[in-house]
Amino acid sequence: MRRKSAARPRFRTVYGVDFSGARLAGRTTWVAACEWTGRGRSRRLRLIALDSVETLCGRAEREPALRHLVQEIAGSRDALWAIGAPFGLPIEVLDDDMTWSALLRFVRGWHADDGYDLGLWALARARARGHAPHVYRATDLAARTPFDAYHYRIIYQTFHGMRDVLWPLSRVRETAIMPFQYRRLSGARRVIVETCQSSTLKRLALPHQNYKQPEGGVLAPHRRRTRQRILTGLAPFVDVGDAHRRRIARDPGGDALDAVIAAVGAATSWEATDHGAVARHHRYRREGFQYW
Repeated sequence: MRRKSAARPRFRTVYGVDFSGARLAGRTTWVAACEWTGRGRSRRLRLIALDSVETLCGRAEREPALRHLVQEIAGSRDALWAIGAPFGLPIEVLDDDMTWSALLRFVRGWHADDGYDLGLWALARARARGHAPHVYRATDLAARTPFDAYHYRIIYQTFHGMRDVLWPLSRVRETAIMPFQYRRLSGARRVIVETCQSSTLKRLALPHQNYKQPEGGVLAPHRRRTRQRILTGLAPFVDVGDAHRRRIARDPGGDALDAVIAAVGAATSWEATDHGAVARHHRYRREGFQYW
């Protein structure tokens, strides 16, 4: 869904969010704030802030951390927010007449306080309707995402992203969540899009593995080299200063780097996307679309 001619972004700031639905989500949810600099072909992003939500609000626990993230998004102006989490489920597991707004309400009213049971529900729905257990959305197939939206490694992001972030923001005036609310775009002060960092790295022909070290500790040399290759590849799109490079190097899980990748992926994709085609697409307007 890309076009040859790209419109100039109308955003002053682009935020990349490496999202987590974990119990201590604030610790591994990072936000990269970038401003546009330059003009014409020299126009690119400049990273101006890079922090975990725990640092921003002083709490790592999921509920207060995600509440703070919602407040930050709702208070922003002329901003594009790129969140690395699925915004919807494949239509194969939904009722035939279920809209995205109805899906949000369904997830908000889910009986359990985490997403694991929702993932089991989606698995059962897929099987009952004669599909493979794991069904990829159309946008997942196009972006070559590593997992479907309700895979056990992703479902917590999907569930808490939809319930705790998208649901309250969908009710905030002058907020447009893409591609479901294109009708709000002309009057929106902030736009929220789904992205996939792995897909962005693949599109840019950059390493998409071996840069994370979830076990912690001092970053292994081969992972440090991989991160350096990624940052070199991102340099035409975003200026990352030395202090932020050090912060990225000190974060073993790779969440800080993923936040930067999210910003770059969404900013470049937003320019190149045929928005009219996305808004009309029968699957994207119910399942979601990744701006990667």
